[in-house]
Amino acid sequence: MLLDRDPVTGLDLASQPTLSRFENSIRPRELYRLGEALADRVIERHAQRLRGRARCVTIDLDPTDEPTHGAQQLSFFNGHYNSWCYLPVMGFVSSNGEAEQYLCAAVLRPGNVTATMGARGILRRLINMISYSFLGARIRVRLDGGFAHPDLEYVIAMAKNAVLKRKAKPAMRQARRLSRQSGQTEHVYNEANYAAQTWPRQRRIIIKAEVARAEGKKPKDNPRFVITNMKQSPQWLYEEVHCQRGEIENRIKELHELQIDRTSRSDFWANQFRVLLTAAAYVLMQELRLKAARTSCGVLRSGRSVNDC
Repeated sequence: MLLDRDPVTGLDLASQPTLSRFENSIRPRELYRLGEALADRVIERHAQRLRGRARCVTIDLDPTDEPTHGAQQLSFFNGHYNSWCYLPVMGFVSSNGEAEQYLCAAVLRPGNVTATMGARGILRRLINMISYSFLGARIRVRLDGGFAHPDLEYVIAMAKNAVLKRKAKPAMRQARRLSRQSGQTEHVYNEANYAAQTWPRQRRIIIKAEVARAEGKKPKDNPRFVITNMKQSPQWLYEEVHCQRGEIENRIKELHELQIDRTSRSDFWANQFRVLLTAAAYVLMQELRLKAARTSCGVLRSGRSVNDC
């Protein structure tokens, strides 16, 4: 219908063998250009939409797993997910703390890579595009990974280790005391300086010391750590910046509903092409949702009945 083709009486669509040949004909150079064009178009679109009002642009990178069930090239067993899979990474941009994050990158990766594999290259390209399109805006990065860039605002989740747990002990003692008194889940925020062995200097670590309680279960210590170069209070940074990453899970879920995990081709690059096609469809869906938000049907997003439109 978008192509002005009647779904019943219009010209025949391509056959499955023709589509297969098309998917298998796309090579890495073309895929790189397609991915670059997708990112450039999304970033430029939202720069035009905001018309210079963007004070801060946030980049979110998030990996997800796509289980594989055949002889796909570069499909490997991943112990964390306990399955044979690919590990694509998705990139999103948002501005001024708005609720929706907009897909701008989708890169398929082998199933045995680390979470940060390829992320530096993706970030470098996105930062260059954002710096050009959003003149004067601050750039903030939110990640689940162990790297950062000194010229950006960053908020990055850190995995627990013995040193970080030791730094969290005073706050954990306070959280346990509060939890015993209230009988509820309690948390305390703190901060410390920390440097991993590979880091050239110490960085600021936000500590969320939490004792979680659930009915019928023993209290459980649940310390969380976030590395940042931002100056605000630990509680504000954790709750107002880091926790907003939770919305990314909804975007990833929507992408799976559009079958971004339909990577059943034996050729890796053909599967990357499929991922980009799904990403382009999702970008179109987000644009339609943005347009609909200005109409009476925008109430659908707030959970009201379809009949209310």
